[in-house]
Amino acid sequence: MKLVVLDRDGVVNEDSDAYIKHPDEWHPVPGSLEAIAKLKQAGWTVAVATNQSGVRRGYYSRETLHAMHMKFVALLAEQGAQVDWISYSPYVAEDDSPCRKPGTGMLQAIENRFGVSLAGQPMVGDTLADIAVAKAKGMSPYLVKTGKGPRTLATQDPLLSGVPVYDNLLTVVEVLL
Repeated sequence: MKLVVLDRDGVVNEDSDAYIKHPDEWHPVPGSLEAIAKLKQAGWTVAVATNQSGVRRGYYSRETLHAMHMKFVALLAEQGAQVDWISYSPYVAEDDSPCRKPGTGMLQAIENRFGVSLAGQPMVGDTLADIAVAKAKGMSPYLVKTGKGPRTLATQDPLLSGVPVYDNLLTVVEVLL
């Protein structure tokens, strides 16, 4: 099985330091929906693993988060595609939850759902937490320059050593395919 894990905010949709709190604020990164459609056409399984601490912070409800994901699903359907799995963590870092990236819980859930190991599979993210969790599961991390990608690159964190960097999800997908 060819399976790719995508972060959501900053990779699939535009990110905001003020959080994406409503479906009206959820806008795809240019080319991201096309990228997912290309993956699906090529036979890939596409999973999303996203930290959504805005739920725990009270910025939006689980119902509103679901509505954002339904907007994502509807926009993908217009491209003739779908996402196979969306896993999210509503927790903040101080909760010390194993499902919040860089904890591996969401990735473990994806492995359980599809009955496969994620080792060697690609993961696309824009933060150090995305890179850390991908490496913790033996995945192949990719960093994009959308969302928090430029800030992540500016850290020059040793964790980024050897991680390929691309302009956006579409450019990563073109390399994967």
